[in-house]
Amino acid sequence: MSKNDFDYDAELKKLHTDLVHLQEWVKNKGLKVVIVFEGRDASGKGGTIKRFTEPLNPRVCKVVALGVPTEKEKTQWYFQRYVEHLPSAGHIVLFDRSWYNRAGVEKVMGFCSDKEYREFLRSCPEFERMLVRSGIILLKYWFSVSDEEQERRFKNRISNPLKRWKFSPMDLESRSRWLEYSKAKDQMFAHTDTKQVPWYVVNSDNKKKARLNCISHVLSMIPHEKMNIEPIELPELPDYEAYVRPPMNYQTFVPEKY
Repeated sequence: MSKNDFDYDAELKKLHTDLVHLQEWVKNKGLKVVIVFEGRDASGKGGTIKRFTEPLNPRVCKVVALGVPTEKEKTQWYFQRYVEHLPSAGHIVLFDRSWYNRAGVEKVMGFCSDKEYREFLRSCPEFERMLVRSGIILLKYWFSVSDEEQERRFKNRISNPLKRWKFSPMDLESRSRWLEYSKAKDQMFAHTDTKQVPWYVVNSDNKKKARLNCISHVLSMIPHEKMNIEPIELPELPDYEAYVRPPMNYQTFVPEKY
């Protein structure tokens, strides 16, 4: 089977099985995993995150997607509000956008000062090295989408009522500032694509391939083994003859329209 001829659902099912084994390995070995998802708007980050978490226990694998910082958070150490979401032993945290907001949208849109921006570029590599030294497995993915494909996806969001919520005024600004975002991304890579914590670029013009490639790469980057799944036998129901169920009309049921 060639790269251009594959069964997406079958491949995703295989990867989902492997993710479940990875989850059990992380739990049993007490690992701490952080995965950062960054990229332009409509680059496919959200869809990949959904497929990543779909087979996993939400008590083990958590998605963090922070909104605009509060007035209090704006006065804190920049990384502070992200630190509180870092995983404890046996957990996986996926950042749907992360501290790299400062190197992207905040820089381009003027939401931070030049001093704050320069300080971020200086301190971010050391911050990430600290995380790694503390025992955290840190992976960073940049989803790369062409301007033609981004435009197609934006138009689809605008015309589709089910996806309209994904489109915001900020998306319009990002579209009109494509060049500024490109320069900001280049600067971000120049300062934070380090040997200890490199960036991994995902070609995301094809969403399905991007999802499979990213999940497959995560699995390859975290050494793990398949866990033995102990068989489970359901116990017999206890004797319930003595139980008398209240009349059905004592309860309010949802109307069965379908």
